[in-house]
Amino acid sequence: MRFRAKIVDIACIQHFTRVVSTISKLCKTCTFRLTPGKIYFILSEQVANGGVSMWCELPQANFFDQFQMEGVSAEDNEIYLELVPDNMSRALKSAQAAKLVKIKLTKKHAACLTFDIELPSLTNQSRTVVHDVPVNVIARRLWGEYQEPAMPQFDVMSANRNGDMTLKVETDMAEVTTLFRDLEIPSWSREEESGVSQSDRDPEEMAEARVDIRKFSQFLAGQQVNPDRVICNIVDGNILHFFVLHEDLSLQYFIPTVAL
Repeated sequence: MRFRAKIVDIACIQHFTRVVSTISKLCKTCTFRLTPGKIYFILSEQVANGGVSMWCELPQANFFDQFQMEGVSAEDNEIYLELVPDNMSRALKSAQAAKLVKIKLTKKHAACLTFDIELPSLTNQSRTVVHDVPVNVIARRLWGEYQEPAMPQFDVMSANRNGDMTLKVETDMAEVTTLFRDLEIPSWSREEESGVSQSDRDPEEMAEARVDIRKFSQFLAGQQVNPDRVICNIVDGNILHFFVLHEDLSLQYFIPTVAL
């Protein structure tokens, strides 16, 4: 397996840094998947057991000036690595004013993603900072555990099909409710594929998802990519699903419900 890439444009360096910083705030460890066309950050905790799930994909051409990889074989030209995204975020913090960033898969004492960051200098000699981020290579037989989450059949694309959404926070001492009206209800082609139409549901009926406030807050606090659009989908009594959309990436985040 081989991987090396280079980012030269400072805007792309900063944008990639923000993406990695966002991922680092959403999970402690994740899978970093490399393909010839895209890179992915994947978290696949068991939602049924109360864990969150995340799927973030980035077209590599929108970030990298050079991108070369060889997977485990010609038939399976992909690489799956387990890493701590906070380590990658820390490495990229020194690249905010870099001339270029090189990333390559290396083997030192163990497998690493090595970041070579060339910094501007007042002299003719360049300054380079090197960070080694430890990774674990995921075996081919385990790749099936890191596939894109199946899209649930949503009861609504908001709280109800009239565009009303209620956000309620409850504690032992108080209850605070905020009502949002006239929200956009985006169309969803998979709804038509499933044979369920919007007309089959009462537009006044509210779908609810009671979730852990810490997981919800973690998602809100972690956003640093300035998305063009955020879609909130609710599976009544089951899952709260967020779709974060940006011209350079898409991120899905699933939060399971909790019992009363």
